[in-house]
Amino acid sequence: MDDHDHAGAPPLLAGIELGGTKAIAVLARGRAIVARESVPTSADPAATLAAVCSVIARWHLASPASGPISGPVSAIGIASFGPVGLRAGTLGYGHILKTTKPGWSGFDVLGTVAAAFDLPMVIDTDVNAAALAEERWGGSGGCRVHAYVTIGTGVGGGIVVDGVPLHGFLHPEIGHVRVPRVAGDGFAGACPFHGDCVEGLVAGPALAARTGMRGEDIADDHPVWGLVAQELGDFLANMLLSVAPQRIALGGSVVLRRPQLIAAARRTVATRLAGYLPDDGGLPEDRIAVATLGTDAGPLGAIALAGRALG
Repeated sequence: MDDHDHAGAPPLLAGIELGGTKAIAVLARGRAIVARESVPTSADPAATLAAVCSVIARWHLASPASGPISGPVSAIGIASFGPVGLRAGTLGYGHILKTTKPGWSGFDVLGTVAAAFDLPMVIDTDVNAAALAEERWGGSGGCRVHAYVTIGTGVGGGIVVDGVPLHGFLHPEIGHVRVPRVAGDGFAGACPFHGDCVEGLVAGPALAARTGMRGEDIADDHPVWGLVAQELGDFLANMLLSVAPQRIALGGSVVLRRPQLIAAARRTVATRLAGYLPDDGGLPEDRIAVATLGTDAGPLGAIALAGRALG
């Protein structure tokens, strides 16, 4: 990535963080966010993207008198909820694939944004993008293999190896793996595809289905958190065993509002690993930490993608 334009200042980069509940347009120079605006992610993807693109167009055409927002924009990064087609040259490239988000399955996100701007752009998952941001500007710097996991409206995980997001025939969809159920817990799960996968057990809609309350309204001593801690801990232990990341950064509303949940999940990880993995200078469960960038991991992830679009 070229960190400076011809005038010596960092290039003006735009990002779109397309989430399950809101879409954020963000503008930055380097890691400094100079503007951001959000719109609800409605069941009308064309209208949602049109609203976001209009924000970026306003920034792109802003006059020098606009200060740090003065255009033009050099590149755009799109960090989208998934699953999304990421294999260039295939029919579904840049499209949302089968998703739980009503109205979005099959929608061409990349093509829609590309039709609005003749600019370099890159699309990837929101969690892969956040992992890139954590490596570039956050706590995963220096890690060869690291991950970012978000627990919010859904559960998603991005994995980066040697600075490159992991893609195979698809990106990782680890939020849909299954973990052992807590004895006596008969909750069927909230995922319309898989029932009691991790997303179907611990994401926001699952918490609402289990308790009848929004996640932020559930008391810290509610018994549901004991179930979530065990399920999340099993999930993270499986990640440590299968991918061996040097760090797992956690984000998303469910964990960012409940720091005690992370501590409880770490205890489950330690129990499940049973001393099998080497400490390598620290306990394996200590590799699990809140994303250093906090709620900016996603927006800065989109900016990191825009930087990759510049080459």
